[in-house]
Amino acid sequence: MSFFIFVNMSNKKTFFAHETAVIDVGCKIGAGTKIWHFSHIMPNCIIGDHCNLGQNVVVSPEVVLGNNVKVQNNVSIYTGVICEDDVFLGPSMVFTNVINPRSAINRKNEFKQTIVRKGASIGANATIVCGNNIGQYAFIGAGTVVTKEILPYALVVGNPAKQIGWVSEYGCRLNFDEDGFAVCDESNEKYKLDNDLLKKIKI
Repeated sequence: MSFFIFVNMSNKKTFFAHETAVIDVGCKIGAGTKIWHFSHIMPNCIIGDHCNLGQNVVVSPEVVLGNNVKVQNNVSIYTGVICEDDVFLGPSMVFTNVINPRSAINRKNEFKQTIVRKGASIGANATIVCGNNIGQYAFIGAGTVVTKEILPYALVVGNPAKQIGWVSEYGCRLNFDEDGFAVCDESNEKYKLDNDLLKKIKI
């Protein structure tokens, strides 16, 4: 296997791309980012530092990816999508950007924005209907179809998506005591559930 090392002339940072990747002009790509086989990075998108884009990934014009975003194989990220830092996009998950697409009708001026907030994970083969934001550290189960806004730290599954619990920033499912407190099994961080909103308790 061979690799190219590119220099992003706009900020002098380097990133890595496989020789089969296509990178259009006008992109800003951060240091340490890796772009793998047969991926296409289209004009005027912004990709942060230390991202990893797997095989056959398409990043459409003006998409924004934060730092440390992980994109697994066969994902297309369409214009209107913004992913904040530390977002995980599972294999073959799907974004959309038009509510009522028709082949014969141009609706490029109707693209809806979708924001995936910091630390959220979207599982394999999930579908995100455009215009529905994903809260920070939310966990979207494999195959889920998201048709509404998802709360921070929410665990959702099914078609349409249904919330079945809450997860910590480490992605562990939380179990609450009678006072609404929970502790992450992996990090020992504490959380409080109050009026259907989950917050991490800062110590």
